[in-house]
Amino acid sequence: MMSETSDKSTLVKELHHDLARKFQLHGSRIEQMWISFDQGRREKAVRAGAADGCVLADPSDRSMGDVYKIIPEWNLRDLTQPASDYLLDLLKHRATKSLSDQYCDGVRGALGDHAVILESMRVHNLHNVNPFRYCFTLFTNEATYGKSYKVVDSAKYREITAKLSTAIDDGLCVPQSMGDLILQRQICLLQALNTLVEDILEEGSTSRKKTARPKKPEETARVALSTLSIDHKPEKMSLENLIAQALDQKNALEDYVTLCRTEPVFLAYVVNTWFFSRPELVPDEKGRSEPLITDKYISIAIFEVIHHAVIGAALWDCVYRLLQTLATNLNDRLFRAVVLQEIANVCYFEYRRVQKLFKRYVQMGSGSKYFKRISGVYDSDSARVSMKIQPEVLTRKNPQLHYVLRLCQTQLDAAGAVEWIKKLDDLHRSQPTERGQMQERELDSFGDLAVVASFVQALRTSLPIPPINTRKGQSFLSRLKSLGTEIEPLKTEIDLSEFAVPIDNLLEPGMAEAALISLDRLFVDKTGTELGFLYQDLNEDCLSHIQSRCQEQKAKIASINDSDFRPIAIPSVANQVEQRRQKYKTRPANSSIYIISPVSEITAEPEDTVVSPIFKVKSDTFKVFSTMFSAGSQSRGSISWAAFEAAMADLNFSVRPRLGSVFMFSPPQDFPVQRPLTLHRPHQSHIEGFRLLYITRRLKKAYGWGIDRFEVA
Repeated sequence: MMSETSDKSTLVKELHHDLARKFQLHGSRIEQMWISFDQGRREKAVRAGAADGCVLADPSDRSMGDVYKIIPEWNLRDLTQPASDYLLDLLKHRATKSLSDQYCDGVRGALGDHAVILESMRVHNLHNVNPFRYCFTLFTNEATYGKSYKVVDSAKYREITAKLSTAIDDGLCVPQSMGDLILQRQICLLQALNTLVEDILEEGSTSRKKTARPKKPEETARVALSTLSIDHKPEKMSLENLIAQALDQKNALEDYVTLCRTEPVFLAYVVNTWFFSRPELVPDEKGRSEPLITDKYISIAIFEVIHHAVIGAALWDCVYRLLQTLATNLNDRLFRAVVLQEIANVCYFEYRRVQKLFKRYVQMGSGSKYFKRISGVYDSDSARVSMKIQPEVLTRKNPQLHYVLRLCQTQLDAAGAVEWIKKLDDLHRSQPTERGQMQERELDSFGDLAVVASFVQALRTSLPIPPINTRKGQSFLSRLKSLGTEIEPLKTEIDLSEFAVPIDNLLEPGMAEAALISLDRLFVDKTGTELGFLYQDLNEDCLSHIQSRCQEQKAKIASINDSDFRPIAIPSVANQVEQRRQKYKTRPANSSIYIISPVSEITAEPEDTVVSPIFKVKSDTFKVFSTMFSAGSQSRGSISWAAFEAAMADLNFSVRPRLGSVFMFSPPQDFPVQRPLTLHRPHQSHIEGFRLLYITRRLKKAYGWGIDRFEVA
């Protein structure tokens, strides 16, 4: 038996890809800047990206332990000599040569990475503290480059290595104890060069403000976490800023709904993610998982994806409008108390909602070994899943999983979550490979949890938010729960197998559209109106009820307290359905902000009417936006997060990192639309596929951008 072991190959490939893109985008500028630097500026740039500014003085410098044994060429003497182009040659070599080429050959005819480590093991007694018994690493081609394998015993190891004798003789198959050191050397050099590229651009810029924009994706999180306040007295935010954050999150979730409706690639991805994270797939006490073979689960997955997306958008619309209402009634004590209680309850519900989604992905991802399904027990029609251990037992064994499991605990409130989110971010900063151990869907959900938890923290710091109350401030939640009770049973009544089995059939022409039309028809038939109108009306009813309730209390010259609490009267389902049918007949076509049917003409939203000026930009920036705004989801390419950051910076946007790999892009003061945009840095630091569609949609909606808004200067 032979099994693949945890290795560093993914990280080294990602770092190499990042460096190649940076060199492609900025190679000529970097060369010009580096040549113009004197020795002092060169040294400043090299030290800027090093931990505590520590760099080898020369190849034999032993002050940094074994560093000289692994990357002796990364030293100040060779890198910073004013008349030397060694750094530029090293950068070009690492950015343009394949990893396999770098393994065999070094810059300027020097030893390749394999030979450097082999020589260091022979001359300097370099060795790996982990013996990696019966393990080997392959460097035979780009596909298997750096992958390590473990064999069960010595006999099997001899058998397999005999078959690999040619690769071993050629030095392309080595013991993992050596292969790990080779990969570590490549990782160190690629990380250093990725960092240095940004530092050179920063140091050599004549227009960029030196203190405003973080230097690189890896460093932005570090800056954010160093400035995040999680003590007992975090900085307050203005009500205006809180409203802006709520609006940004509302827009983000509305764009999510829009992309589910308009982009089959996006819909197929989110349905796949939801389908393969069903709680029923978690093994129960006896190790059993419920079957996935019937097609109904795909139809249910589509139903739930769309329904949850609309709930999220409607909820943040409610938060945004409540904050707006608060801003216009700050001097009304009675009204202020009612609205603050409503906000407190809604935000608590939202925190629990996104925490539940995070747990959903963790229990099927990195934490799968530590959860069990309670057979025959359900919570709100979902199988109940509980944790099998206390997270603290993993403190030393697996710190990342310890933090992740902490965030899944239901007894953890938003304030406590912020502390554990920061710990997890700190770990990702100090040990970048750990981030790769989490699945993409876990990291996306982690970012959502960070956004909500930090927003709740900001609310409680900035406003006199009352404790959660299950009796008062229930205008929104009581209606939400009632509507959910009506809608959820419908998911077993829809059959979309004609369009969505297998799930990727949604990518076929017309299939996603037909599935969503059928889904919308179900809502109209069963509830009397479209799904979007159900939640749009819910918000209107909520705000209307709050206003009328306050007017009643003022008329009685009495304050709201437990003694005068009255449950909200909700009409019977039959009466509501009939009322909706009558109202639906009089509505303008396609007027819901949460419309789910992919109709040809949709009533323009206010954000869609934004008229953007034409920007004269650098060629690199133009390439980024032309990739993003190219026609058709299938024709779009891929861009790195670093390239996207650089393009936004070229438009003078500032970049402010927040928790959970979340970044806020804020326009300059003279920009026609003063609206910040919050985006998640992707798992592999590259924007492509469904994520490219999402970010493009957000830019288009917020700023009115399109391919015709950019020209090369």
